[in-house]
Amino acid sequence: MKVVQQISTDKIIHRESPDFAPGMGIQNARFLHPEIPKADMQEVEVEWEDSQYQDALKAQTSYVELRRREYPSFHDYVDGIVKGDTAQVQKYINDCLAVKAKYPKVV
Repeated sequence: MKVVQQISTDKIIHRESPDFAPGMGIQNARFLHPEIPKADMQEVEVEWEDSQYQDALKAQTSYVELRRREYPSFHDYVDGIVKGDTAQVQKYINDCLAVKAKYPKVV
């Protein structure tokens, strides 16, 4: 499998489909990450199974980023406050605590 790696950070930023022609991974990565200069990207051939790829992505992602992706919308909380719906507010709090438990803070 080929992945596109950001040279300056060593982070994997894109996985290239095996059907794509050489160089397409970087082109697709540029589309998804326009803030990263093309000169800061390289295609790398890795001998990974799909689960190893997922593990590598998870290992490079901080708990803050993982939590941010899964936290419920704060709009649910505000809506519950405005409506005086304590059950809705408590559900929001419980959902946040579940995310925190899933991705504990690394010290």
